[in-house]
Order: sequence, then structure tokens, then C-alpha cells
Amino acid sequence: MDIYKAIVRPFLFTLVKTDPEWLHKQTMASFNSLATATPDQVARWLDSQLQKSLCLYDTRLEQSLSGVIFSNPVGLAAGFDKEGVGANIWSSFGFGFAELGTVTYHSQPGNPLPRLFRLPVDQAVLNRMGFNNSGAEAMLTKLTSLRQIRPWSIPIGINLGKSKITPLEDAANDYLQSFRLLKDLGDYFVVNVSSPNTPGLRSLQDAAMLSQILDVLQAENSANKPLFVKIAPDLEWEAIADIINLAKTYELAGLIATNTTISREGLKTKIIEKTGKTPQEEAGGISGAPLKQRSTEVIRFIYQQTQGQIPIIGVGGIFTAEDAWEKITAGASLVQTYTGWIYEGPMMVRRILTGLLSKLEENGLNSISEAVGISNR
Repeated sequence: MDIYKAIVRPFLFTLVKTDPEWLHKQTMASFNSLATATPDQVARWLDSQLQKSLCLYDTRLEQSLSGVIFSNPVGLAAGFDKEGVGANIWSSFGFGFAELGTVTYHSQPGNPLPRLFRLPVDQAVLNRMGFNNSGAEAMLTKLTSLRQIRPWSIPIGINLGKSKITPLEDAANDYLQSFRLLKDLGDYFVVNVSSPNTPGLRSLQDAAMLSQILDVLQAENSANKPLFVKIAPDLEWEAIADIINLAKTYELAGLIATNTTISREGLKTKIIEKTGKTPQEEAGGISGAPLKQRSTEVIRFIYQQTQGQIPIIGVGGIFTAEDAWEKITAGASLVQTYTGWIYEGPMMVRRILTGLLSKLEENGLNSISEAVGISNR
């Protein structure tokens, strides 16, 4: 029996009726306590127990992208660890990589409360957080401290966003300032121009505006850190094609498909209990199961348009090994989860990795890299 899904999740979601954001803050505080624990016997024992129960290592799941080694293709998506408080412990939960942020150059409180809502009937989350974070300088301090306590053993990505107070015409410099502070601490970086929760941000996906951001970042990127752009699922195919061309021009490491969606199509939730409003009445992006099909369609489009030459990180609606396999065979080299992890619990990553190994065996493949894009061939 899955204790988390049978007992813990119903307690947290229904019996306690906790505010999702409050519960997330308490969870992150616990993770931070583990991350900052000195490597004494207790900390080592706890870490070893996590490793035994949650981790699964098999060379068939390993890949190298842009010179970065990923021990397995399942990562923690941006948004869960906004401040980087758990950078040195995510490997203990089985993740092959983790993406921190979104972080902005200026600290900011984000949008007014309430701004995070569960939609259990849809296995989804609606959020309009608005890049709430302590700023790039605070993340620099936090990551420097954590690395001294216990260096991370998996690739760590840093997701960069635009500060709300920064005018759109100054966006490129805002991203640049964050990158300058953090460039030595991330194994890869993501330009987030696709969140629906910062006014005007998605307009930065326009080729002309995005090129300005990529210009200054690549000029600063003397260490050739892999740089990705995260795109929205609601873009038209022509707009995605424009971003693909920019990815080629600026020699990006790849694209992340996709961010949350502003679409409300197909939702079964009628009323959000916390506010008494419908999902259509609440602003914000939807993540989880309702995003699964569209994100896979975008992954497939990018793979087909590039003949698989631009790596893709697939995110949106990953709960099971079948979900991850669908995205990988559509063209994603790596996948990420956030909402799925909340609904499925800590053992989800191990279940997905075990399932992916079974899929490889069923299809006569020797490595996960051989599976990337095979449904297009």
C-alpha cells in the first residue's frame, strides 16, 4: 500500500484543509533543516535512509547533455524550491537533477494572497505566485552556504525571471544581473519568459525581445554554461518556430516545454472551495494532468522541426512512468515534475525510474537516450 496516497495526502488535502502555500512553506522549512544539517552521524544516517528507499541508479538511465552528466532523466521542476534551500538534498529523493527558482534580480513578495489552489478532481494546481522570492543575491548567499556544508551530487539548474519592477524594455539587463551573480553556482540556466503571472512577461517570447536577452546572456557566458529557454504551452506554432530559430542562432542548450497554461479547457473542477469561484474566474496558470497532452504536442513539434538536434526538457502532467515515457519518446531528453510529485508522493520518482527501465527492456533498448523521439520515427 502507498501510505502517502492512502493516508498522508488525504490528511493534508482534506482533513486538515491547510492552505497549500502555508503547507509548502512548512515543507520547505523541513527540507532546509535537512540541507543545512552538519554531516554528523545523524545527518549521514538520515541521508542514507533516503538514498536506500528513494534512489535507483542504473547506467541505462544516464545521459550527457552539453557536457553535463544526468544520472537519470527525472528532475524537480522550477517553482518547488524557489529559494534554493534544498539544493544539496534533492538527489536523496531520487531526482537526477533539480531546477531552482524562479529567481529575480530584485527581491519581491509576489502577487496578493491567496494565490495557490489545489484542483484534486483534475489532479492539477492553479497558481498565480508572481515570482515571489528573496532575490538573486540572497540565492547566491544560500547556495554558497549549502555548497560548503554538502556539495550537491546532481546537476542544479537555476531558473531566471524578470523582476516585476523592471520595465519590459530593461528586461535584458535584469536577467543579466541575476546571471552575473549566480553563473558560477548553476550547472545550467533557464530564461523564463513564459510565466503567466508577471504582467507582460510572455511578450518577451517575441523573437525580437527574446534575442535581446539572449544577446547579453551569451556575451556574459564565458564559461559556456548550458542555457535553456522555457516556453508557454499556449503559443501558436509559428511563434514556437521563431523561438526554435533563436535557439539555433544563439546555440542554446535546449528548450523547456512547457510552463503552466492559461487554458481552462477540459477542467472538471466547478468551484474552488477556498474562494467559491470557478477556475475560469481565477487568474493564474494551470499545472498537472490538464497540461499533459498539450506539453507533449509541443515537445513533438520541436523535435520534428529540429530533427532532434535541439535537446528538450519536457514538463507538464508527469505522474507515472507512462507519462514520462510518452514525453521521452515524443522527443524529450529529460523530464521534470512538480505537481505530480505533490499528488503522488516521495516514492513517485523511484516508481518512474523503475518503470522506465521496464520500458527499455520491453522495447529492446540499451539506454534512455535511444528512446528519445522514437515515436516520431
